[in-house]
Amino acid sequence: MAQHMLQGATIAEDNGLDEEIVVAALLHDIGHFTSEFGTFSMEDVEDRFHEEAGAEVLARFFPSVVTDCVRYHVAAKRYLCATKPDYFNRLSEASIHSLKLQGGPMSADEVAEFEKNPNLQKIVQVRYLDEAGKHPDMATPDFWHFAPMIQRIVDTHCARN
Repeated sequence: MAQHMLQGATIAEDNGLDEEIVVAALLHDIGHFTSEFGTFSMEDVEDRFHEEAGAEVLARFFPSVVTDCVRYHVAAKRYLCATKPDYFNRLSEASIHSLKLQGGPMSADEVAEFEKNPNLQKIVQVRYLDEAGKHPDMATPDFWHFAPMIQRIVDTHCARN
């Protein structure tokens, strides 16, 4: 899971995306480590809501764009499966399994509501990075590489609040 998160952040950084997107990609699955329900397993029979757990942990320190990307990256998968049917073909076996547990593709009403989020474009970017960061042999920097970026975002957010 940690390597997956590093891969998403590395891909974002390598593509020159905003620091907020790089950090959101890095932290999008942090809820797997903070949730009382533990990490995802292919044997799961119900959703663990890691996205909510992660967003709650980050909300005090990060701006809403980062926490929205974490909180809604699961919803973005459901959204993309509903609005771009070819997106389903990008999903890993684990993502397909979790999609079933998370409610499947969004309904038309859910799509309309989701599209009201002012951070929609960035949430979708992080979702694409989530799917892209699933290579068993991809080399990445370690978490410390991203620490200065995280610190800048936290400092800016805390200074404003």
